[in-house]
Amino acid sequence: MSRDESAPGAPRILVLGIGNLLWADEGFGVRAAEAMAAEWDFPENVTVMDGGTQGLYLLPHLEETDALIVFDAIDYGLTPGEMKIVRGDDVPSFMGAKKMSLHQTGFQDVIATAELMGYRPENLLLIGVQPEELEDYGGGLRAPVAAQIQPAIDIALAELRDAWGVTPTRREQRAEAPLADPSISRDAYEGGRPSEDEACRVGDDRFIRLRAEALAAEADLLSGA
Repeated sequence: MSRDESAPGAPRILVLGIGNLLWADEGFGVRAAEAMAAEWDFPENVTVMDGGTQGLYLLPHLEETDALIVFDAIDYGLTPGEMKIVRGDDVPSFMGAKKMSLHQTGFQDVIATAELMGYRPENLLLIGVQPEELEDYGGGLRAPVAAQIQPAIDIALAELRDAWGVTPTRREQRAEAPLADPSISRDAYEGGRPSEDEACRVGDDRFIRLRAEALAAEADLLSGA
């Protein structure tokens, strides 16, 4: 049954984008939430949030939530850009099935902790996309992943309308960086990316060597050698 979001006791709904913008496709969830908030207005009982890599700091938000929709890049071992929708009790197991990279946000730990503490949201929807590239520091979304932003938003909007009776309103003008500083909005971040010749993506041997030498010298100084 649909619920009237204006009625007393309306369900508290959190739409959460998680991930790390600095590591290419791992930023998918944040970019999806960003685009959704830029294009749509929602009633007061719906919050669209950039969860970034906050991890356990997100627990208070889950405590106040009846229904949770999550955008995330999840390595299912599928074709890059392929979308997978997971609901309910299956969400924690899917989010913890495979550690994607050293930069993973670990949101499955947040869900598990909330469950142990007795306030995991009753209703969960994970809108996940298979990443193509996770080891490109400073990189943006790859084309197959970026192409799924709008389809992911459409699924979230349908869930809000059909399951919760929420009526989003499309903005007359797209908001600029509604969830974060304009300097890290997708257009600014990806548009300002240096060329491959100007910036290292995965690790520069020259920098790594110099940094190691500097750390060794600092250690010698601290030890009195």
